[in-house]
Amino acid sequence: AGTLTLAQPQVDSIAAITFSALQPGATLPETIRIIGASKNKPATRYSLVSDDGITVLKAQSHNAVSGLSQAVKVNPADHPILKWRWKVSNTLKTSDLRKKAGDDFPARIYVMFDYPLEKLPVAERTKLRLARALHDPHLPAATLCYVWDTKAPAGTIAPSPYTDRVRIVVAESGGARVNRWLDMERDVAADFRAAFGEDAPAVRAVAIATDTDNTGEMVTAHYGDIVFQKQTVR
Repeated sequence: AGTLTLAQPQVDSIAAITFSALQPGATLPETIRIIGASKNKPATRYSLVSDDGITVLKAQSHNAVSGLSQAVKVNPADHPILKWRWKVSNTLKTSDLRKKAGDDFPARIYVMFDYPLEKLPVAERTKLRLARALHDPHLPAATLCYVWDTKAPAGTIAPSPYTDRVRIVVAESGGARVNRWLDMERDVAADFRAAFGEDAPAVRAVAIATDTDNTGEMVTAHYGDIVFQKQTVR
């Protein structure tokens, strides 16, 4: 008799980072690693705090930089919708997504993709291999960076001033909704296609970052849970 193989059930959502399951004041799980720290600037301070009875991540930056990354495996064709909550104390007066000197945001969500190196032009491939050797062996070859910007309108997609392999997507803009929780939603598959002109490969990690090292400004941000979901039929 043959072996009966049961099909795996299709889950509606995949948790990327779940702060609400942690205790306020606790140490962050070992699965969350620090990224983007600088030898010359202080690191952003991250802590788990209670906000209206729910554990969230608090980020405090004063001329500081660093982020937190969590590995996760997601197929954007199956779970394209990225949902998260965030809140910021203020926007940054001198931020400018077009310039390295202005490349600071009160809140960012990175989605990092498992993009094959072989698909990059030779010069880009060499540059990325060098960056991995010098800075971070986990640097992805394609990343969407969702930000809360000061000036650029929501929906703007632009290359990072540091590398064309990171595309900045303005998810929220301006100061009209500071100091309140915002529920955010983006179609990662559609955004990748708009940013890079091709279908999105698998997601391999998600990261959070609040940074003010280029502008020297001060900000406090809060982040809630981050989850990928199936596309709902409307």
